[in-house]
Amino acid sequence: MKFNRKEPYNDLPLLPPKQDFYESLNIYKMLSKSRASLAELKGRSPIIPNPLMLINTLVLQEARDSSTIENIFTSNDKLYRAFALTRMEKDINTKEVLYYREALWHSYQILKKNKVMDLDLVINIFQVIKGTNKEGIRKNQVWIDNGLIRVYSPPEPGKVLINKIKNWIEYENSNSIDPLIKMALLHYQFESIHPFSDGNGRTGRILNVLYLCHKNLLDLPILYLSKYILEHKIEYYRLFAEVTEHNKWEEWIIFMLKAVDETAKFTLAKVNSIYDLFKETQEIVKGKASDIYSYELVELLFQQPYCKISFLVEHKIASRNTASRYLNRLVNLGILERKEEGREVIYLNKRLYQVLLKS
Repeated sequence: MKFNRKEPYNDLPLLPPKQDFYESLNIYKMLSKSRASLAELKGRSPIIPNPLMLINTLVLQEARDSSTIENIFTSNDKLYRAFALTRMEKDINTKEVLYYREALWHSYQILKKNKVMDLDLVINIFQVIKGTNKEGIRKNQVWIDNGLIRVYSPPEPGKVLINKIKNWIEYENSNSIDPLIKMALLHYQFESIHPFSDGNGRTGRILNVLYLCHKNLLDLPILYLSKYILEHKIEYYRLFAEVTEHNKWEEWIIFMLKAVDETAKFTLAKVNSIYDLFKETQEIVKGKASDIYSYELVELLFQQPYCKISFLVEHKIASRNTASRYLNRLVNLGILERKEEGREVIYLNKRLYQVLLKS
């Protein structure tokens, strides 16, 4: 049956696609580049001593850009302050971005423990993103529009939808083709199935990076993939529609492989910059404030851009009064900048923040 954007796409083909495009020279050229870049990122990321130094910095950037794709906007500074400040009043957009970060990290922990990507994991991601445990697979028909016309109607709820999801899960857990090519196929299919009433895009982008971890192509879910999709949003949707309407897979797969290649290189540069700044900060504190220096103190300054007294107390680095003195010494050294947020005082790692903002 020919695709009709006004009718539920119940004839969405199951995975894998029937046409044989895997022998395309263009695909294999891009695949080779993507694999090399991803391998370099995986090999280099262990230089960062504490995974939270990447999770709380790079993943929040990924969360922000993934949410921006769906017109959920918040500023970098607001996001990092909200993550550090428990009493800060958070606007709804900032809350949604923080939910994304929580969903990615929580689902990664589940995947590490269970070593399987199943429907329970997918639903869990969606529920954390939406801040609810009451919703699941949609029971109503939905559609996607561009503000003017309906552009896509996913499969109808019930038996048709469930069969598409089961096929997606089965194909995800098979070992048929290169996992990077498969990621492109899985991503298209998930977004086309549109299993939830809302949050499908964000759920799908989390599944991308989890899949790479599941296939041992990454050790941590730090690939900044949403950056590329956001920067090439029009092309992303154009190629997506080409698959739906004309079964043109090759350009879509190459686009997703290029996204992996470029964001792996970008993320690697961030990892190196964070590590270099971490080592430099260690030397500054050792040389100019050796009486307060500890490895744990400097490491804590890099777990996120903002720090506060209670963080030092919780990590048993210093008592409350001593922690205040330590942080003020770091302000005098030019490492931190003191800021007041209501009744709370927070300290910004200025150079780390600049590294994270650099495009």
